[in-house]
Amino acid sequence: MTAQAPAEGMVVGSNLERVLRAGHFAVCGEMGPPQSCSAQAVLNKVSLFKGNVDAVNLTDNQTAIVRMSSIAAAKLILDEGLEPIIQMTVRDRNRIGLQSDLLGAAALGIRNVLCLSGDHMRFGNHGSAKAVYDIDSVQLVNTVHRMREESLLICGDGTPPKPRKPDAPWNNVPTPLFVGAASNPFGDPLEFRVVRLAKKIAAGADFIQTQAIYDLPRFERFMAMVRDRGLHEKVFIMAGVLPVKSPRALTYMRDDVPGMSIPEELVKRMEGAEDKEEEGIAMCVEIIERVRAIEGVRGVHIMPPMWEKVIPAIVSRAGLLPRPTFEGEPA
Repeated sequence: MTAQAPAEGMVVGSNLERVLRAGHFAVCGEMGPPQSCSAQAVLNKVSLFKGNVDAVNLTDNQTAIVRMSSIAAAKLILDEGLEPIIQMTVRDRNRIGLQSDLLGAAALGIRNVLCLSGDHMRFGNHGSAKAVYDIDSVQLVNTVHRMREESLLICGDGTPPKPRKPDAPWNNVPTPLFVGAASNPFGDPLEFRVVRLAKKIAAGADFIQTQAIYDLPRFERFMAMVRDRGLHEKVFIMAGVLPVKSPRALTYMRDDVPGMSIPEELVKRMEGAEDKEEEGIAMCVEIIERVRAIEGVRGVHIMPPMWEKVIPAIVSRAGLLPRPTFEGEPA
């Protein structure tokens, strides 16, 4: 697939980039690839996202459980007219494998990547697996940025090195990827969370997706510190929200997932709800409405773990429809 030149003012011209640069409040959704090679399992979920989100995150072996490759799943939904964001963790691959997959994803027409560390193996189904962590997530952000802006690999070679014929069309081809990173406003100390965000921006991040937000006062303090440093003007920040079906999901995140802040009143609210799934959706919509009013938040990232069917209801009830469209095809 030959990459088209991005429109003026764009770095790659993906739909997500267009939405953000046009000043719209962006909406992303998250899809977990199946624990099988079933393409149909991916395709069955396309209608839940189409017309409701600007781009779809495809997780990379989330919770350290073996799943279909995020790149393969991304190609499947791309062919159905949905824009993917591949998630890529440094947990499973060294710098050779990471860069190879980035080149392959770009060749398939994928234009967005979210760079992550990855969940620890103890959460998954291969607890004895060895973690790689050849580079960290900040270095991965910088790697993708340099592959795009300088056509350089980590080792300093071009992508590829200069061929024998200097005028050959494949001489130092940029890797057109809109670069994302994650931020967790709920880890301690809070000040370090802002410093780490600044490092990811300096490394070349174009957009940020945050950890799931339940503790709104804490997130508001985080964003105030972000604004004090002017970081909200250097990167597109998308607030993460995660709808839950039960109080048990909240207590699990509170007690067993590092870097989560779950207010007790939300747990009690879910425990007292007659229809707990409906209450989970209502809570998610309320959080979206609150974060949308915070200066510096440019979008929302909805993460329904294996509960993608709630995406249309959440987006509609949060007043996020219709989604913006643009003339012409993305790069």
